[in-house]
Amino acid sequence: MDDFISQSVEQTEEFAEDFSKNLDGDEIIALYGELGAGKTAFARGLAKGLGVEDSVSSPTFAIVNEYQGDYPIYHFDMYRIESWNDLDSIGFFDYIGNGVMLIEWSENIEGALPDDVIKVHINKTPIENERIIRIEGF
Repeated sequence: MDDFISQSVEQTEEFAEDFSKNLDGDEIIALYGELGAGKTAFARGLAKGLGVEDSVSSPTFAIVNEYQGDYPIYHFDMYRIESWNDLDSIGFFDYIGNGVMLIEWSENIEGALPDDVIKVHINKTPIENERIIRIEGF
């Protein structure tokens, strides 16, 4: 897939909303990007595209937020996850195959991700609010 250049949070959300129309409901989507890159904006847009009406926010402290839309959506934040025991304690593996999984800070659990994971890389550019979004594995 070609890179998408987003000029704003709104464009990132719109891109993710459009992308969501291609999902079947059991995908694992790994989000990569530094702090403030737009991972949660992507998650908001994707959730909106899948019919979620609730407010979507980063699950930083809860570790996982659950939303119901066209499919169940499980939005993870793996920033504080450091081991397989941590993944077991949050029931991570029980979620696989039961809905769309959106995983922020996926680099922290790279070894636990399946081969068919969809990787979304969101990178800042020197231009304020501009982001390059690249999707792999889809």
